[in-house]
Parts: sequence; C-alpha cells; structure tokens
Amino acid sequence: MGVPEQLADRMSMAEQHEYLRSRFSRRTMIRGGAVTLGAVVGGAFVPGATAQAAVPTRSTAPAAHKVDGRLVAPFGRHLAYGNDPRTEMTVSWQVPVAVDKPFIRVGAHPWDLSHRISAEVRTLHTPAGVGASADHTQYYVHAKLAGLKPGRTYYYGVGHAGFDPAEPHLLGTLGTFTTAPAHKAPFTFTAFGDQGVSYHGLANDALILGQNPAFHLHAGDIAYADPAGAGKTADTGFDARTWDQFLAQTESVAKSVPWMVSYGNHDMEAWYSPNGYGGEEARFTLPDNGPDKKHLPGVYSFVHGNTAVISLDPNDVSFEIPANLGISGGTQTTWFEGRLKKYRAAEDIDFVVVFFHHCAYCTSTAHASEGGVRQEWVPLFEKYQVDLVINGHNHQYERTDVIKGNTVTKKLPIGGTAYPETEGVVYVTAGAAGRSLYAFTAPDSYEGHEHEVDSVASFVNTKDGKVDETVAWSRVRYLNYSFLRVDVTPAPRGRYTTLTVQGIAETGDRIDHFTVARRAK
Repeated sequence: MGVPEQLADRMSMAEQHEYLRSRFSRRTMIRGGAVTLGAVVGGAFVPGATAQAAVPTRSTAPAAHKVDGRLVAPFGRHLAYGNDPRTEMTVSWQVPVAVDKPFIRVGAHPWDLSHRISAEVRTLHTPAGVGASADHTQYYVHAKLAGLKPGRTYYYGVGHAGFDPAEPHLLGTLGTFTTAPAHKAPFTFTAFGDQGVSYHGLANDALILGQNPAFHLHAGDIAYADPAGAGKTADTGFDARTWDQFLAQTESVAKSVPWMVSYGNHDMEAWYSPNGYGGEEARFTLPDNGPDKKHLPGVYSFVHGNTAVISLDPNDVSFEIPANLGISGGTQTTWFEGRLKKYRAAEDIDFVVVFFHHCAYCTSTAHASEGGVRQEWVPLFEKYQVDLVINGHNHQYERTDVIKGNTVTKKLPIGGTAYPETEGVVYVTAGAAGRSLYAFTAPDSYEGHEHEVDSVASFVNTKDGKVDETVAWSRVRYLNYSFLRVDVTPAPRGRYTTLTVQGIAETGDRIDHFTVARRAK
C-alpha cells in the first residue's frame, strides 16, 4: 500500500495512515479538483429522524459524474440490526457509479411499498498507488429503519432517481427482512469467519441460506481486500475492488439475513482512517452501542430473543499482529464487563454468545492461540459464564472441551452437553468459510471419523513472542470448509434452555454437534 516494509514494521495503524495521507494527498488528489468524503443525509423509518455520516475522517475524490439512473442497478444488498433488533434494521447496498436521490421503499406487502425514505451515500475513494488498482471510487448507500414492529416480515426495494423498485418491471428486485421477536421463541443463527471471495465462500453462503437463520455472524477477515493482513501498508496486493465482488457474492444471504460482522486483522486498511476501519465504516452500519465508535466501530452488542450477542475487536489486544494493540486504552474490556454484568442480570436473557476474530484456544500451525485474548477476556468469559465463544482467524474447524482456568474441566465428546453455570466455557474456531485452509499438528477428528488423542502440540502468541504449549482441550478438528449452525430453544423458567451447536461441512455433512444448557430465568 505504499509504505516501505522497514517502516511499516515499526508503525502503528495510525502512523501508517498519516504516512499514506502525506504521500498521496498532494500528489494524487489536487490534480483536477476534488470533493470531500461525506454523506448525503437521509431519513430513518421514524419521521424526523436523520442518519449520520459513518466515516468520521475526511478524504478527497474526483468529482462524480452521474449517469442516467435508469441504466444503473443497485447490488450488494446487506442487512444489519440496529441497537434494538426488534424495531431497527439497516439496509445497505452499493451502486457502481454516482446516482441521484437514493432511497428505500418499505412495506408489509410487495404491492404496498408506500413508505419511501431517503438514503445516505458514503463515497470511498482509493487512489492509484494505494494498492493494486488504479483510481477506484465506491458508492455505498445506507438506510436506517426504526419504529418497526417486532417479529414482523417487511418487503423492501432500493433505488434512486430513474430506478424505482415499485415499478412493475422491477418488482423482482425486492427483498425481505424479519425483525427479532418481542418475546422468547426458538430461532437459528449461523456463524463463520475468514470468507473472502471464492467458490468455497459462495458454496457456504448457499448452504447457510438453506438453514433459514435469523441472523449470521461473520467473525472477522471479511473480504480480504488486504490479502496480507499484517496491518502493514507495505502490502501492495491491497485491492479495494475485492469488496465489490464480496458484497455481490454474499447478497444471496445478506439481503434477507442480518449479516453481523466483527473486524479481523485483514479488515484494517490504513489508507482510509487512523484506526484502519474507515473503509469498513463506509461499507457497514452496525449497532452504535459500543464503548468507542471512533476507535472501535466493530464493537457492539444486540439481543435476539433470549440470547445476547457481543462483538469484540481483538486487534486491540493482539500480541501477534500489534498494529492496533492498545487502541482503546482499556475501554473495550471495561465496556465488555459492563455488558456481561447487564446481560447476566437481565430477566429475559438466558444465553450470552461472544464472537470475534483471534482465537483464545486453537491448535492451528498458522496462528494458534492469542495470548492477548487469554489475558484480557478469558477471565471475564469464565467469571460471567459465557455460553459460547466463536472465533475465526485460523482457517479450519476446531472445537474445545469445556475449559476453565486454562485447563479442561470436562471432556465434551461429540453429542455431549456443557453446563456453563458450573463447568466452564466452550470455544469454537469456525474460520473455514472460504479462504485457503491451514493445518493441524494432530490428525482430524470429527463426527463419524473420530481420532482421539491425549494431547496436541501447539503455541500461544504472547507479548514476548510464540510460546510452545501442549494442550489437552482440542476435541474436534476438521480441515475443510465449514460453518456453524446454532439452534436456540427457550424453556419455561427453571427448566433447561439449550443452544444446539452443529458444525456443517461444505458438503452438507455434519462434522460436530454438542449442546449448551442452562436453567431458564
């Protein structure tokens, strides 16, 4: 991306951003006039509400030339819950060129799309020399909807001047979404990390759509526009156009299923902002209830039914890839503990699921385990009895036994049940969503092909470098493409409510299943 390797090794993400801006802004931008990065402010579903620009940094881009809107079709639709999934949803999409007056139509029926709401455009310009492509401008459009009814399915269409989805010949472009229920009810969600753009990514998406999930969790390393993922601007392979391909690939699922992302090391892109997340803020609108939107836009939480979900940013605590190490100054961990206290005290919440990128426990030969996560967050997982931790980063499927105090408290065979209130935490690495696979030091062991071993050689990344360890907690290992399916089944007060977790291979075969159970409140 333009910083010499010997400099990038010593620079934080913020320092690399400043270097790139000073190098390219004058040379590339001043020629021929420019416009500043900003937002075309739109409305929400509540009259009088307005959307805010999500990218706080300023950039410049060549003046946009608008074409006839009739010739431009939106693509890359993706949904995200707002702070309250029962009443809020954001619909996002992309257009390949600048358009006038983008909007969304929403209604309870495909023939009744009477609510027309203006949308917000976030323009993202990547100049030649910042990575592999020539000058490239991307136009991301967002419409925040509020005041929705819980548990209701809505129809929507996105458009702009000249392209109205309510026109009869464009009704085929409509999509749907369903808000979270007001009360406890059974539901399914899916999860994985490390997808990128590939046949395998597309195949996993097709299988996920068939699970009919209420929402999907993407545990970091989303599109791989930055293929190196070291948080260094010396990566000349960076190509912002990869995002166009990724959003087109995932649209089959994300246009109807909230695609809730967490940020990984490949999602830090130094050109756009000091924290590396300016590009992500242009592409996604996530809940804004985290501790520090300026530094950590990918940290947030939401509640669906009886389950609270928390997204964390492990780049803030990573010893392995320290480009953003310490960026929150400890505020993320403080906020996280506050969320855990709140959710554990809430009468209507039974389960707490946490997802993020770097692994607390994994035996991959590539990244293995992150000592920063173990140091900062594992004690909180155990103190507040987190029910399930989902990670990516390592491109394989691995599931642990029940762990507490860095030791196995209970072996959890395939088909077994864990009780987090008394036993400990189960960790799943689901990083085989589409990118090239890694390796294990021990043989695969999965449903129908079990190969139990007493110990596995691995390592953990610490502030002093890699430290070898021999572990006994690696229960299931599968080295091929896969994802997670989680079925949530509420129960009457005092009885056991369950999370039924399944590892599903790209072939459709089940490679793992286990249950997490706790007494319902």
